[in-house]
Amino acid sequence: MNGDLTTRSTMLVCVCWILAALAGGAQAADGYLSPVAIVADSGGDTLYVAQHTASQIAVVDTGKPSVKRTWPLPAMPTGLVLSPDDSTLYVTMGGVKGAVGVIDVRSGKVAKTIPAGHTPMAPVITADGKTLYVCNRFNNAVAVYDLASGGETARIEMVREPVAAALSPDGKRLLVVNHLPAGRADEVYLAAVVCIVDTVSNAVTATIQLPNGSSGMRGIALSPDGAFAYVTHILGRYHLPTTQLERGWMNTNALTIIDVAGEAFVNTVLLDDVDRGAANPWAVACTEDGKYVCVTHAGTHEISVIDRALLHEKLDKVAAGENVSEVSKTPEDVPNDLAFLVGMRRRIALDGNGPRALALTGNTAWAAEYFTDSLCSVAISSDVRPAPADLALGPKRKLTAERLGEQLFNDASLCFQQWQSCASCHPDVRADGFNWDLLNDGMGNPKNVKSLLLAHQTPPVMATGVRDKAETAVRAGIRHIQFAVRPEEDAQAIDAFLKSLKPVPSPELEDGKLSAAAERGKALFEKAGCSSCHSGSLYTDLAQYNIGTGVGREKDTKFDTPTLCETWRTGPYLHDGRAATIEELLTTYNVGDEHGMTSTMSPEAISDLAAFVRSL
Repeated sequence: MNGDLTTRSTMLVCVCWILAALAGGAQAADGYLSPVAIVADSGGDTLYVAQHTASQIAVVDTGKPSVKRTWPLPAMPTGLVLSPDDSTLYVTMGGVKGAVGVIDVRSGKVAKTIPAGHTPMAPVITADGKTLYVCNRFNNAVAVYDLASGGETARIEMVREPVAAALSPDGKRLLVVNHLPAGRADEVYLAAVVCIVDTVSNAVTATIQLPNGSSGMRGIALSPDGAFAYVTHILGRYHLPTTQLERGWMNTNALTIIDVAGEAFVNTVLLDDVDRGAANPWAVACTEDGKYVCVTHAGTHEISVIDRALLHEKLDKVAAGENVSEVSKTPEDVPNDLAFLVGMRRRIALDGNGPRALALTGNTAWAAEYFTDSLCSVAISSDVRPAPADLALGPKRKLTAERLGEQLFNDASLCFQQWQSCASCHPDVRADGFNWDLLNDGMGNPKNVKSLLLAHQTPPVMATGVRDKAETAVRAGIRHIQFAVRPEEDAQAIDAFLKSLKPVPSPELEDGKLSAAAERGKALFEKAGCSSCHSGSLYTDLAQYNIGTGVGREKDTKFDTPTLCETWRTGPYLHDGRAATIEELLTTYNVGDEHGMTSTMSPEAISDLAAFVRSL
């Protein structure tokens, strides 16, 4: 019987690989590689590069930089980690039902696979090579694996979309980065968090909230001694009207420092300059000697190299009450100081586009440039004038309109002073969880950021339908959010990219089908009258209604009927994000049954209805 179960599990993983390959087939057919992760062996002689849309691993010789070979994978890779003895490469891959591929580096063959959750990524291995931690992004959880048996021994609940993790050198603490903030968007304070897990009990012992406006968290690294963790993220000034960009008025880009042993927030420093943003910080790593901390900037195509000793010396001084600059007179001032890193940080421009993953070997930084399918190497020691060199990971491909649009969407060079890209407020083309006052429908009435999935298929757009179609909104965004004038061809390419997006299946589906609770909720969806407005395959009739949710001068405002596709991913809800959950939307914020007949439903029925909506 056990053998039968193993066979079924293997067959299921294979089917999921096939589905994942089909889902990414359009990009893979165009020949793009899209490197998303890098890991170096212990000697720094070999790099393994995960090429996402090509579903393969590139093996790179660092001595005379070249691609020695490529290893095919059955699904798109998302993360890599090497065993401590360099003999085994663990690759997270796939989507709804992901997997961890176990590769023998001598043969390059996938020796076996371990089932994982929804969109597994950021694998971390213990120093003894016995335990593996994997972030299952859309299950909002970290899975713990015993590598001897290949079995999952625990699943640790996170806050929202865990995307990166790091293990302390003593193995006692796992620090996990949650990509987005959770909770209602109309609160005074809203920010993403870092969870610290006790690896003995597999329990979260601390939840460290970052400064107000922190979102789009991407990377984490520990100092070699394990004393400090460094986390990359965007620091949005969402409480201000979007009237300008100068001095980071809308978005700044940040590095947060955490005291690991004390499980405490230290401070947040800005990676921008006074007159030039450093958009979309992604990966972060420390040199082996602890001298530098390095950050890739996916939006401005560069690497920041920061002197750690000078950084901590200045942070210690301001914490002790010393004025360290005209702005930073107290620790609370530091996250607003655009000149804090002056004299201790260098910005190194790269030749490729979209550097994301980062690996350090000695004093050389290697950055995976997502959109140019290249690997950049650059010396980061202070006594060397940096001269970045690009290694092509494959033949250069002509950009399709969709690929160009994706590149432009993530490129801050479109923006005045490079403060932000479209992806700064729409990470992965979805939402950052905040309310922003965009001025397109007046001032003083901020609206929750909407996912751009299906925006072109569901006009009008914006919460109150102030833009007749997504094409209009794209051009308005370039002019009034990026504060730029761009060729019409740029907007057309972004349109093509947005139109090509497909919904990600809900983590609440069971083998692609509605759960029993969601099936009951589907009947309630009809009974409550939800389907009269949320109709058709996209669950919207493209009309506007006053459903009693407007407040103040917007009391009688009609709001656009949004698509319910990917609702599981787009919280908080309502035009001002006041509903943290679907259940709250159906109860607390549905006074008078103006948004569906739910007032007579039992708590169990509300739960079933919400389960259906989250399954779409």
